[in-house]
Amino acid sequence: MPVMIGQTAPDFMLYDTDKQPVHLKDFRERKNVLLLFFPLAFTSVCTKELCEIRDDIRTYENESVQVLGISVDSVFTLQKFKEEQHYNYPLLSDFNKEVSALYNSLYDSFGNMHMRGVSKRSAFIIDKQGIIQYAEILENPGNVPDFNAIKECLARLS
Repeated sequence: MPVMIGQTAPDFMLYDTDKQPVHLKDFRERKNVLLLFFPLAFTSVCTKELCEIRDDIRTYENESVQVLGISVDSVFTLQKFKEEQHYNYPLLSDFNKEVSALYNSLYDSFGNMHMRGVSKRSAFIIDKQGIIQYAEILENPGNVPDFNAIKECLARLS
């Protein structure tokens, strides 16, 4: 069942690159959350997308937003990716594909190799009450989320 704007965001716990659990519910009442599902670490479009957030992190921090990047890569792969690209926000491993499935963000077939179970490039904004305020799920993994629309949504929430 797809997640929709206006509904309560499905809660989850995933591990970050420091092998620490991150619970979505822990941000309630404190921060809005920008979830960025991305297909695979070290690929060109994923790197471009996440670097755009990295380079503009002050904008998100000023809006009291916690950015969380999520992919089906292992914590070890994500740790190396984060180190090499100097990402300044958590990357979470959805290795078991459960959270990507909850958010209707799994490709049936990805790339020329037809890999199954890769996270769809998606963006969700969850407000401080845990309600989804923005949802963008991209069928074409070569596209990136509409960061202008994301910033507009966050500005309305502040």
